[in-house]
Amino acid sequence: MKFIVAITGASGALYAQRLLDHLRAQEVHLVLSDPAKEVAAEELDGGKFVAAAGVVRHDNRSMRAPFVSGSAKFDAMIVIPCSMGTLGRIANGVSDDVICRAADVILKERRKLILVPRETPYNLIHVRNMAHLIEAGADIIPASPSFYNRPQTVQQVVDTVVARVLDHLGIRHRLVKRWMEKES
Repeated sequence: MKFIVAITGASGALYAQRLLDHLRAQEVHLVLSDPAKEVAAEELDGGKFVAAAGVVRHDNRSMRAPFVSGSAKFDAMIVIPCSMGTLGRIANGVSDDVICRAADVILKERRKLILVPRETPYNLIHVRNMAHLIEAGADIIPASPSFYNRPQTVQQVVDTVVARVLDHLGIRHRLVKRWMEKES
């Protein structure tokens, strides 16, 4: 499968890193906003995202990325974490950079768009923008971790969200124990 992973400047760089860690068997095209690079410098060990050797990186300012056209066949796009500014631009069709243009293309081609906002609390504008995106066919998976598995580390907490993203992509994983699943 072919995926676009977009990372924006919302706090939560570890969500994006863990997703990249679990997409190693897929074709991944990666695009970062400038604020995403700043957040990574603050939140990640080493100060930047580590991607598998085969990941293709694209500049968020150059429309030369293949996925900014509907003629390119990508299966899904994940914006993780998704800032509310990016979410709002996507919801309102403002394609002013590669991330927003790619999301617009994914929606118009009726492919899977997953947005992982990491913001709290929501204001009415955020909620209305999310409603617009859901109505347009996007999946909104807030970075709201679960705790029934009693995670012991930050990574285990993060994995509860990443597992939901992988589920929506149809990618098998064993990141977390499923609700009421018997121990194996």
